[in-house]
Amino acid sequence: MFQKTLCTLAVLAALSASHAFAEKYTLRYKFRPGETVRWEVTHRSKVRTTVSGTTQTAETFSKSVKVWRVDKVLSDGSAVFEHSVESVDMRQKLTGRGEVRYNSLTDKKPPKGFEHLAESVGTPLSLITMNKQGEVVKRERKRKSMATQNKEGQMTIPLPKESVAVGEKWSFPYDVEVALDSGGIKRIKTLQTFTLTAVKTGVATIHVATQILSPVTDPAIEAKLIQRESSGDVRFDIKKGRIIGQQMDLDKGVVGFRGEASSMHYLTRFAEKLLPGQAATVASPPSRILRRR
Repeated sequence: MFQKTLCTLAVLAALSASHAFAEKYTLRYKFRPGETVRWEVTHRSKVRTTVSGTTQTAETFSKSVKVWRVDKVLSDGSAVFEHSVESVDMRQKLTGRGEVRYNSLTDKKPPKGFEHLAESVGTPLSLITMNKQGEVVKRERKRKSMATQNKEGQMTIPLPKESVAVGEKWSFPYDVEVALDSGGIKRIKTLQTFTLTAVKTGVATIHVATQILSPVTDPAIEAKLIQRESSGDVRFDIKKGRIIGQQMDLDKGVVGFRGEASSMHYLTRFAEKLLPGQAATVASPPSRILRRR
């Protein structure tokens, strides 16, 4: 028994020592004055709702090019950049209606309901000052219509203050404001947790998960929060100091959000990949936007 205890203690000591001497990585965003950085952003969603025995399905596919044009880099490493959407190709289909399409590269006039989207493409949306950890220090919105968006202030995932080893975690707490059907706003506390799961050839893989901290017993509020609970992985180039790819998925439902016989199911995927320096042409999406796994 004594020898078994000594053996266990030795194993624990070895594990503790290996963790203490594990290689740590400093993750920081890095940008150069005058550079233009582009990402191709793809979003697929399929939302099925049932109310009073009637079921409707909304399917959406969008592929856009997100652009950050770096104006300057401050002495502390913070970057000042102009954020815009260079192009967008979008399809939307609702039960009982024809598919609606809009491609900013080929369509001179947007279809009804897409006017606001068309006005936002190709024009500066905001001027951002972001520090090396991804925190937005200052935001100057160029379009008044954008004022209600991005209230949490995140433009990208936050990075840890200290260097981290594979397996270590950091977190980012923030509040989400939910509009109540009765009027007013309810503030919900959430927590994003980030785990450095691997580092290979200079690329860090970071797993992202979101947790709702505030107790939620009302299905109507739960339905409005459901899109916040996606999880997935981010690939971060440590030397270049930027995200080169990510994918976030959500497959979740809620029952009773509008009476006992009601239900809602979300199936979504958000993906992003870094593009070369030149703008890319947005390709048309496949005819079938999403399949149940």
